[in-house]
Amino acid sequence: MQPLTRFSVQPLSTMTRRLADVASGRRDPDLVIGDARVLSTYSERILPEREIWISGGRIAAIKPAGSHKGAARRYDARGGILAPGLVDPHIHIESSMVTACAYAEAALLNGTTTIFCDSHEIGNVMDVAGVEAMLEDARHAPLSIFLTVPSTVPATSPELETAGGDLTPGKIAALFDAWPEAVALGEKMDFVPVAMGDERAHAILAAALSRGRPVSGHVYGREFVAAYAASGVTDTHEAIDREIADDLLEAGLWLFLRGGPPTTAWHSLPHAIRAITELGASHKRVAVCTDDRDADDLLYFGLDWVVREAVKAGMTPEQAWSMGSLHGATRFGMDGEIGGMGGGRRADLVLLSDDLAPISTWYGGELVVDQRSITPVLEETLSRPYRYPDAAYSTVKLPKGLKLTPDLPTETVIAHTIRTELPGIMLGHVPVELEPANDWQSHFDRHGLCFVTVVERHGKSDGNVGHGLLSNFSLKRGAVASSVGHDSHNIIVAGASEADMQVALDAIAAVQGGVCVVMDGVVTAMVELPVAGLLSDKRVHAVAEEVKRLKIEWEKAGCTIPYMGFNLIPLSVIPEIRITDKGNVLVPQMALQPLFEPV
Repeated sequence: MQPLTRFSVQPLSTMTRRLADVASGRRDPDLVIGDARVLSTYSERILPEREIWISGGRIAAIKPAGSHKGAARRYDARGGILAPGLVDPHIHIESSMVTACAYAEAALLNGTTTIFCDSHEIGNVMDVAGVEAMLEDARHAPLSIFLTVPSTVPATSPELETAGGDLTPGKIAALFDAWPEAVALGEKMDFVPVAMGDERAHAILAAALSRGRPVSGHVYGREFVAAYAASGVTDTHEAIDREIADDLLEAGLWLFLRGGPPTTAWHSLPHAIRAITELGASHKRVAVCTDDRDADDLLYFGLDWVVREAVKAGMTPEQAWSMGSLHGATRFGMDGEIGGMGGGRRADLVLLSDDLAPISTWYGGELVVDQRSITPVLEETLSRPYRYPDAAYSTVKLPKGLKLTPDLPTETVIAHTIRTELPGIMLGHVPVELEPANDWQSHFDRHGLCFVTVVERHGKSDGNVGHGLLSNFSLKRGAVASSVGHDSHNIIVAGASEADMQVALDAIAAVQGGVCVVMDGVVTAMVELPVAGLLSDKRVHAVAEEVKRLKIEWEKAGCTIPYMGFNLIPLSVIPEIRITDKGNVLVPQMALQPLFEPV
């Protein structure tokens, strides 16, 4: 049996005569899905009593139920709703901590058949080689995966952080020219330099725009919207409230409403959707997306869940499903191929319950999920995943003898601490006066502090270590650490003692990447991420179980934000203070801030 991939369905240009013959009744379809209600994303209606004729992995026609009298294979939908597969217009595969092949299993279980991924995480670690490895992985996956080429690697500059990759305008142009599935420029995260006319940022924009590729965005602050739109950016997923969402729509940007588990930093949909439900904006240029999901949340909070959240927020089921399928396809100019159930489109279909929960999924006309379980044809492909190059398994390069905590001040100083609170995206800058003390613990007890350290792990420095202090993180003993410190993906460690922080750092180095919790010198939970320090090479359900255990121990440690929010603490493009291997970074000033200053 040949593996099932995006290439299993032939281009429409080679199939038009065959499909016309089937649609006209001169040739039998390969498959008829009968007794269905069809959710039309074109007219946003549910059409009763229909059947779908499929040939060569494409839709030949949608007919009244009972129309076909021939000998084609049949699937009885039993009156269920048949809808186009979901199209996620903005995700990061690396956030799921699994490879593209493993990601496909969870996506298909949730009715998602196409994704547009920005692989800037692996790009920040391995440069072009990492992006191309993920593209090869995607070509082996039973899922339609397109790339929005990473645009901001590193996220800021070598003066502010050390990344493993450096995707220059020339490298980005070469990726566009070499890979047909590179269909857009990924989120331009350095929105302040873009607005200020930075030469490199605009050269990267030009590499995409000169090739007719759209540009994806990432922006905070209404004051930046006009300059951002004028620079050619035409979508964003970062609208956090109805006002900036309204500004973005009026500026001509597609709006991707990001839905995520409410306890995480990724659930802005209920706020941004009010531009539609309260301010009267049209939903015609609005899609929904997931952005980031760990392996556990990927299974339970997929794009189908986001669609249902849009319904809860005021959209009709037909509107919400269109925002989850046709709209994302239209944004990337692929609505003639995916996102709807017209003739000639890929037969990427989902059978739904009345509450829009996926029951069965067809990918290119092949039944890959039936009654919420994967089928043998999908299992066959998933059992033969792509293996990343050997270099991807050796990306954590640390010198010996690193000092993980700052020296105890001997005079009264102002400490520039980073305040964490849910949901974990925005971090507050809190100056705290520290008087001389005998040990750090007295400062921690008095001010609710703990250490936070970022260690450069790409072998590009002599061992850069950025020392900082977290406020309100509530980690009173032990340590937590991650090699997924966005976006340069250096190792971030927080703890109450250098000893436990060192145990955490050593544990991550020993397995070439991961996320862990340490208590009293013992690793109590670890998700191993040996591929670029970002990905596991296990199946999604196995990684999900590891993540569940990690979350339990993380909560026991007392951390006030989840580990995915913790991973954002080094993300030096989001206000108002971050920490990298170079130290504290003030945003949007884009300037280093000393940890201590004299009173």
